[in-house]
Amino acid sequence: MNPVKIIRTLPTTSQREPKIALAFGNFDGVHRGHQAMLRRVVEAASDLDLVPTVMTFEPMAREFFSPVRFTKTVPARLSPLRDRIERIAETGIARIYLMRFDARLAEMDAETFVGDLLERRLNVRWLLSGHDARFGKNRAGHLEFLLARSNAFTLEAMSAVEVDGECASSTAIRQALAASDFARAEKLLGRPYAIAGRVSHGDARGRAIGFPTMNVPLTFTPPLAGVFAVRVHGLGAVRMGVANLGVRPSIKTAAPRQLLETHVFDFNEDVYGRRIKVEFVEKLRDEMRFADMAALTKQIEADAGHAKAVFGARNVFTECLQSA
Repeated sequence: MNPVKIIRTLPTTSQREPKIALAFGNFDGVHRGHQAMLRRVVEAASDLDLVPTVMTFEPMAREFFSPVRFTKTVPARLSPLRDRIERIAETGIARIYLMRFDARLAEMDAETFVGDLLERRLNVRWLLSGHDARFGKNRAGHLEFLLARSNAFTLEAMSAVEVDGECASSTAIRQALAASDFARAEKLLGRPYAIAGRVSHGDARGRAIGFPTMNVPLTFTPPLAGVFAVRVHGLGAVRMGVANLGVRPSIKTAAPRQLLETHVFDFNEDVYGRRIKVEFVEKLRDEMRFADMAALTKQIEADAGHAKAVFGARNVFTECLQSA
């Protein structure tokens, strides 16, 4: 697979850009609906001798219109930008226009978005639009607008992708994860839900009480929080563990931030700086505030035992299926 080209600045109208096949959107989570859409772009580009291209936005529009200074909370997203880019690239997309969603873009009307941005600057010759796509100032642009406006490019509409009768959407996956329905989320995503990141140094509180953790600070707010039984990838063999995802209410900090802390069973190597992926298997409980470290330690011991029981039960179930 050739490396994807990430472009952060728009070309001028005088530049000679290659003719492209394009899909645009947030692509949060790059779920099965997104995957079908991206594969169709690659297929059409191959047939028409165009460059398969995606335009996506950072921050996402819903984050721009709900800034933390107004709401005190950042809207949940399924994955950080790096994961989104990697998932898009896996489908064979050759170019990604990474657009900064700011006041200028928020004020751009639908006609300018299509005529200036898509046609003149990006040289779009084939466009795939989601059935519910909205764009332009006040979300005035939609599929019907594109149908009436598509002069310089061929337009194709993408139907919703259903999985077991449910539309695959980022909203549905966020809802499934908030309800700890990991089986439903996996069906809609096309893979188990996981968070990847680089292990950083923490305050060593876990090590001091006999439960060393791998700390991954998060740059986004995920749609779930609490304590979970998890599988950890990136340490050689896949390993089991217990993880706390949230703001650690028992630890006093000046500015609480989202943190993924994972204790891996029977593992105590130095992995600072290594990129790991934590796959969520089952929720054990919500985050709690504890009066002291003794109470916290006792609960962590119980959580670890609970997680081990989860994996033990799953292994027994798997063995029964294999022998049936």
